[in-house]
Amino acid sequence: MSKAETWRAWEGRVVDGKYPLRQWLGGSDHSAVFLTEMPGGLKVAIKFIEADGPDAERELARLGMAAKLNHPHLISIFDFGRCQIDGTPLVYAVMEHADEDLAQILPQRPLTPHEVSEMLTPLLDGLSYLHGSGFVHTRIKPSNVLVVADQLKLSTDQISRAGEPISARRRIGVYDAPETSSGTASPASDVWSLGVTIVMALTQNAASASAAMQGDPSLPGNIPEPLRGIARECLHIDPAQRCTLEDIRRRLQPAAAAPIAIPLERSHKSEGDSSRLPAFAIPLVLVVVALAAWGLFRSRGNNPANSPPAVEKTSQPAAGATPKPTAATPDRDAPARPAPIHTERTPTAKATSAGGGAVVHQVIPDIPASAKRTIHGTIKVVVWVDVDPSGKVMAAKLRTAGPSRYFAGKALTAAERWEFSPPQADGQPTTSAWLLQFRFKRSGVQASPQRAHR
Repeated sequence: MSKAETWRAWEGRVVDGKYPLRQWLGGSDHSAVFLTEMPGGLKVAIKFIEADGPDAERELARLGMAAKLNHPHLISIFDFGRCQIDGTPLVYAVMEHADEDLAQILPQRPLTPHEVSEMLTPLLDGLSYLHGSGFVHTRIKPSNVLVVADQLKLSTDQISRAGEPISARRRIGVYDAPETSSGTASPASDVWSLGVTIVMALTQNAASASAAMQGDPSLPGNIPEPLRGIARECLHIDPAQRCTLEDIRRRLQPAAAAPIAIPLERSHKSEGDSSRLPAFAIPLVLVVVALAAWGLFRSRGNNPANSPPAVEKTSQPAAGATPKPTAATPDRDAPARPAPIHTERTPTAKATSAGGGAVVHQVIPDIPASAKRTIHGTIKVVVWVDVDPSGKVMAAKLRTAGPSRYFAGKALTAAERWEFSPPQADGQPTTSAWLLQFRFKRSGVQASPQRAHR
C-alpha cells in the first residue's frame, strides 16, 4: 500500500479513546491529518507525525511550546501526545480545523495586490508575536496560511526556538531561506519565506522568487509597489540585509493601515466574466455537489416564473468587530476568535405562495463587511430544502455550491432556518420541497425561493 492508502485506512479508528478519525484530509510520507472532534463535540483536526525515541521527545517538546501560544492569528493546539496505530509509533497534535488554505486557491488564480496587502496584516501580527516570544515559524508557505471562520491564521505545529538546529529529516524546499540548508533558522529566515509567499501569491510562480538564491535579484515585472519593494527586501541572500517585519508594515502603509480578519475567498467569478477563474473551494468536509443538478437549476431555477422579489438584508456587522474567545477548550485559554455570525430570522413582508405552499419566514445570511469586500460580481448558491408538514425544514443540501465554500456554508446554514406554510393534500398539510437561491454581492445578500418538484 502507498502511504496515502495506509493513512486513509485509519479512518474510523479512535485515538487515545477520545479522538475518532472521521476523515483523512491529507498528508506526506511521514505525517497525516484527519478530521476529528473534541469530547465536547468541537470539530478539530488531528495531525500525526511518525516519530520514536529521541525524535518523538523533540516533537513533543516542540508541540508543548506551541500549545502555550495564544494569538488570534495563530492556529491553537488543544492537545498532543503519543500513540501507536498498526504498530507505527506516532506523535499527534489536536488543533483548530481550518476551512481552507492559500495553497488551494493559488492553483486557480493569483491574488490581487490589494488581497495580498490585506493578507499580510494578520500574518505580520502573528509572526511578530512568534518572534517576540523567541520562536521562528520555519515553514511559512501558502499551505500554512489558513482560514478558521473569518480569521486568517498561521500554522503552529512546526515552530522552533530561534537558533535551534533544524531536523535532519526535513526536506529543503523553494520557500526555505538559503541558510536553512546549513541546519539553522532565524526570524530572518521567516522573512525570506514570507517574501517567496508574496511572489507566489501574486504570480503563481515561486520559482521566480527562488532565483534570488542564485544571486539574481530580478522579480517579475508585473508585481506593483509597494509589494515589489517588500519582496525584494525580503529576498537578500545575506540574512542581515533583509528587511524586518516592522519595515514591511511601514511599507504597506496606507494600503494595510487597519487590521482586518478576512477569509481567503477571493475575487469570485463575476456574472458574464469568463476570463476570471473561480476561487478554489477546499474539499475539507465539503458537501458533495451533484454536478448534474447544475444544468437542472439553470433550466428550472435561474428564471423562476413564480419567483418573488428578492429580499435584501442591508444591516451588517462592522468589519472591525472585537473577536470573542471560544469555550471549546475549558482546560486552557484559547486564542481570541471573531464574534460568531448570528443568523437573523426575518419575516417576509408578504408570504410567498407557490403551488399551495408559501414562505413564512426567510433567513438571510449575515456576512461581515470584510468577507463582502472579497466578492467581485455575484456569487450564486442554490440550496434544496425538504419541508415537513409543520412547515419546518427537515433537510437541506447544496444544489449549486458556487466557487466558495465559505459562502455556500453560510447559505446552507440560513436555509435550514426558513419556515413555510405547507401545501394541502386531501385537506391535510403535506411535505414540500423548495429551491432557495442566495445571491451574495458586495452590497448585500438576496434570496429567492422557488417551489421544487421531486
